[in-house]
Amino acid sequence: MFDQEDSELGVVMGVVFGIIALVIAFVIGLGVYQLRSGQTSAPVAVVEDIFVDVVEVGEPLVKIYFDLGQTALPSAAPEQIATVVAALEAAPAANVLLSGYHDETGGATVNAEVAKQRALSVRDALIAAGVPQARVAMRRPAVTLGGDDATEARRVEVRVQ
Repeated sequence: MFDQEDSELGVVMGVVFGIIALVIAFVIGLGVYQLRSGQTSAPVAVVEDIFVDVVEVGEPLVKIYFDLGQTALPSAAPEQIATVVAALEAAPAANVLLSGYHDETGGATVNAEVAKQRALSVRDALIAAGVPQARVAMRRPAVTLGGDDATEARRVEVRVQ
């Protein structure tokens, strides 16, 4: 009689521990999935969208090229910033439109952020050079992937329009 109760208790305990193991495996799997996809379950602060919906006109005045994974301005940037400032001084009604791009290395979420940070670096340099912030706009390109050539792809295009 006691052997039968022990046997039934063993089955019940086995089922309970099996369910607990499945729940733990599910939670761990969900956590790994969120980490790999860049998602978190923590609340995210809503930031004002800094991009404008403006049509690009003409060819870029300058293209500022960045090193792999870098968002800091390259050494050639001050000359290019000076070119943009001169063009704005010659056209007082014009504004600057920035579009950041990236190459194929890295994940989509990281690449989009890198392209955005590159454009922000250029924007900050223009503002530091005396361009009023109201004259600098950032446009999210329809496709931020900058093309087949990785060096050409890591750029910010600057238009004065």
